[in-house]
Amino acid sequence: MAHAQEPFPGEPAHLPKHAEPLPPPGVQNYGHPPLPSQQDPGVLRVTTNLVLVPTLVERSDGSIVYGLNASDFSLYDNGVPQQVHLDDDMDLTPISLVVCVERGRDAPLVQEEIQQLGTLLQLFTGGGHTDTALVAFDSKPVYLDGFSSNPSYVEQDLQNLAPGNGGAAILDAVGFSLDLLEHQPADHRRVLLLVSESRDHGSTHVTIPSLVERIGQSNTLVLSLVFSPSRAELNNWGHGGGSRGTMNLLAPLMMTYNAMRKNVPRTLVHMTGGEYAPFGRDKRFQMDVVELANHAYNRYLLSFHPTNLTPGLHHLEVRLNNGLHAIVIARANYWATSPSG
Repeated sequence: MAHAQEPFPGEPAHLPKHAEPLPPPGVQNYGHPPLPSQQDPGVLRVTTNLVLVPTLVERSDGSIVYGLNASDFSLYDNGVPQQVHLDDDMDLTPISLVVCVERGRDAPLVQEEIQQLGTLLQLFTGGGHTDTALVAFDSKPVYLDGFSSNPSYVEQDLQNLAPGNGGAAILDAVGFSLDLLEHQPADHRRVLLLVSESRDHGSTHVTIPSLVERIGQSNTLVLSLVFSPSRAELNNWGHGGGSRGTMNLLAPLMMTYNAMRKNVPRTLVHMTGGEYAPFGRDKRFQMDVVELANHAYNRYLLSFHPTNLTPGLHHLEVRLNNGLHAIVIARANYWATSPSG
């Protein structure tokens, strides 16, 4: 493996290996954006003129409901009805995917499963064009592979991923991954596949409040594979917007902070409407990955233009119309900024 690029002061100035694309016009330092604390806040703010709301609809037996139209959904922003748009061309939309994998702390115990993930990446690329990048982390994130339409580079590096130190800086790694995604073309869907334990250990650059704000501003779908869970958690497959069969709860901001202290990946999944799958060293890993990918790319992509841009965390709720009875799993909230940014 070539030397990895460090996203910290003193890092080398070249792109990571395998990086294909050139920087988009006006974007500098493309291959290694600074950490959030080092950036101009204006660079990071995502406009809330359009909010994407990935939405999965399931029957009680877990099967997916297809064929719905925009008129079948009602969407509420802080309890206020919004006009809903449904993207009918999701299969043709390019995807930018960051695979963010922990290699510190207990990650070597599930090294075999992480190696298997490389061969399953094609499940996450959908039917259209996908550019995939790889970030690995222990006490700090390392940018291993730049965005490429050839996922074999990522597969190779997952096969050869060296164990890290005793850190698990999940907040820093997610913040860095969001930086990478926010430098991707605006017409790409943004997906973060996070493979980690549940709690942060050692982040020094990204705080919980700042990450809650940033993920709320980013139209990024978070998919999570969590290792070394408790026995109880192994039996609890989680979805964004709450557990299977529950409705979105309008939790206060402090409850979101507290939830992230207990379980970073689950909170990110809840906020973005993604998927959360705990795994251990068992034969279900591949089946869990297949289900995770299947749910990820069979979501309806709803969107709306907010009518209330009061700064701060906004809570979302998606309901079905026309007497439809099914389970709705959707993005739980977003972060609005003031018009001045």
